Amino acid sequence: MTTNSALKQLLQAALVCALMIILGLFPGIPLGIIPVAVVLQNIGVMLAGELLRPRYAFAAVGVFLLLVALGLPFLSGGRGGLANLLGPSGGYFIGWLVAPPINAWLLAKTQATKRGVGYELVLAFACLVLGIDLAGALWLAWQSHMALGLALLSNLAFLPGDALKLGLAVTIARRLRRVGRVTNR
Repeated sequence: MTTNSALKQLLQAALVCALMIILGLFPGIPLGIIPVAVVLQNIGVMLAGELLRPRYAFAAVGVFLLLVALGLPFLSGGRGGLANLLGPSGGYFIGWLVAPPINAWLLAKTQATKRGVGYELVLAFACLVLGIDLAGALWLAWQSHMALGLALLSNLAFLPGDALKLGLAVTIARRLRRVGRVTNR
């Protein structure tokens, strides 16, 4: 990778991180059935997995989570601090950190971006929605002393919104790739 390419990826990672911060200005929508809210910030996580190379996807989300851990109020609704990262939503944050690089790696290995939007959507849904929801449910079950089956079942409430957000993220990523604004492969 050339220095120019690395700089471009670093700038794109910084932009994705900034987008996650901006999306945190919107308050979460509480579901009531579990102590985890619906947020818009995962659009930024999805874009990281769609637009960036694996290590830069990890870096974009990692820097965001580090800033939150340091107490900056970047989570949805102006929350911040390590306690928020270790609360009931903690597993989702772990998923946020791990799923984008995996998705980016799989996109590159399978050349999913060249196979059509359906293939890319299925791959991204498996990594960026189901993978994150699985990590979130495992943590939620452990942290809240909830049955794992119930935690997994409660994630069904997130699937319609996450599918819409993923569709938006994949559409934006494909458009940016087509006009040559992003070169992640």
